[in-house]
Amino acid sequence: MLEKLTGKITDALRFVAGKSTISEKNIEDAVEAIKMALLEADVNLRVVRRFVNSTIEEAKGEKVLCAVDPGQQFIKIVHDKLVSFLGEPDPANHALKLRGPDVISAILMLGLQGSGKTTSAAKLALRLKKEGRKPMLVACDLVRPAAMEQLFILGSQIGIPVHKEEGAKDSVKVYQDALAWAKKNMIDTMIIDTTGRMQIDEPMMQELSRLKNAAKPDEMLLVADSMTGQAAADIAKTFDEKIGLTGVVLSKFDSDTRGGAALSLKTVTGKALKFTGTGEKLEDFEPFHPERIAGRILGMGDVVSLVEKAQEVIDEKEALELQKKMEKENFTLDDWLNQIRALKKMGSLQKMLEMIPGMQGQINEEDIDKAELKSQEAILSSMTLKERNNHLIIGPPRRGRIARGSGTSVAEVARLIKKFEKMRGMMKKMAKGKGIPGMQMPPGMQMPGM
Repeated sequence: MLEKLTGKITDALRFVAGKSTISEKNIEDAVEAIKMALLEADVNLRVVRRFVNSTIEEAKGEKVLCAVDPGQQFIKIVHDKLVSFLGEPDPANHALKLRGPDVISAILMLGLQGSGKTTSAAKLALRLKKEGRKPMLVACDLVRPAAMEQLFILGSQIGIPVHKEEGAKDSVKVYQDALAWAKKNMIDTMIIDTTGRMQIDEPMMQELSRLKNAAKPDEMLLVADSMTGQAAADIAKTFDEKIGLTGVVLSKFDSDTRGGAALSLKTVTGKALKFTGTGEKLEDFEPFHPERIAGRILGMGDVVSLVEKAQEVIDEKEALELQKKMEKENFTLDDWLNQIRALKKMGSLQKMLEMIPGMQGQINEEDIDKAELKSQEAILSSMTLKERNNHLIIGPPRRGRIARGSGTSVAEVARLIKKFEKMRGMMKKMAKGKGIPGMQMPPGMQMPGM
């Protein structure tokens, strides 16, 4: 995610980083390099000019040139500028404005064909369901073949009702029928998948306007493909001018190495980025946080998001108990198996690594021995609970049975136990030191060289 942009900007910051004194020439060189990085990232030209001019103006002031640590002061200015161009730092500006449970809220999902609109509608529904709301999906895309069926399948996967009418011709009538059903079934949020086209045309805008007037939506969200760069910002501007938007969802953000769309949208449209699609799974849908994304772009990582992901899959009480076990060297093979499974639930290991300061671009997921990790999980799963809680009872006969059950060899089982015994001592030191409680990486998931 944003690897190319991060690499280019961190290279540019080397002109000033760590220097006890910097000159206007240092600043100009750094800003010029940042400008080229932004242009190569397909950021809108007007946005680049604004960014460059405001950064130079502030950086050449006495605040930086006479600062105790001018290099760090300059980097802070760049960070703050990135945040302002990505959006407002206040999370409330990026949150959905939905009404209370007594009034049904409506969200229109807009976008061109291929932008990920239907999938994003389902992802948003799942997120709202986890937050305690009772959403439903409404299939009002009556143009794209199989759009209704796709939405129905996605809704079935996440246990969310979908209203669809085969052969329907009028999206407003579909919405009205869905509203009547929603009132009878205590629904509080309707997420409406609207018609899309390969490109913007007048018939599409007329239909969307009719639907907007009927639904009076709380949110009008455009789903834009982040891979299209500044073109996404131009599409958003047109939608906003013709029909009005309240925010933008950037799909396929996990595949975006450049960042042109994210950095252009807020300035070009004035609309906040609300969410990003960060993977193929329906759970891969995150609120947009400008400060966190700015930190990633500058190679500072995103520890807050990493901790939030950990909290989603690890109970705080269990994590504290696990840390106590590590401190006393009572960490068991069963704890190890639970940790592997918890880490898998957090999603892509590559994405997790990108959130660690200084790690972005330094290591690829291919560098992690996933085959070994899979083998370790198989071995651990082939043990009985008694064996996992007391590895000392695993003698030669038990090792033979475990090897057969896991499809591995006796030597691999012995190696795993030996590695585990060595790791317990290391984990004791790590638990007493620092790190996210209960989130130490198990053997097989270490970084190269550890």
